[in-house]
Amino acid sequence: MNEQEIKQKLEDIKYMIEPILDDNAIPRNIRRAVDEAKNKISEINGDLDVKIASAIYSLDEVANDINMPFHARTDIWNLVKELEKLKEELK
Repeated sequence: MNEQEIKQKLEDIKYMIEPILDDNAIPRNIRRAVDEAKNKISEINGDLDVKIASAIYSLDEVANDINMPFHARTDIWNLVKELEKLKEELK
């Protein structure tokens, strides 16, 4: 996977994050964790594997929150899936 494909994949993932951040039905703590994950994969410096793993960890932390609406849980699982797929493709 070349650098351009990686950048495009990261942009696609960030695009998937935006509706979650804009959804007021999702509790603030969950939106904060999603925003934190977005910031981690947006950082310029650092190892991409570490940034992706850190973003996955942030999302996993809130994925089973009992206050999360079902549609948001599905969106977060999809984000985690895409991040894990990208992480595997980088190996």
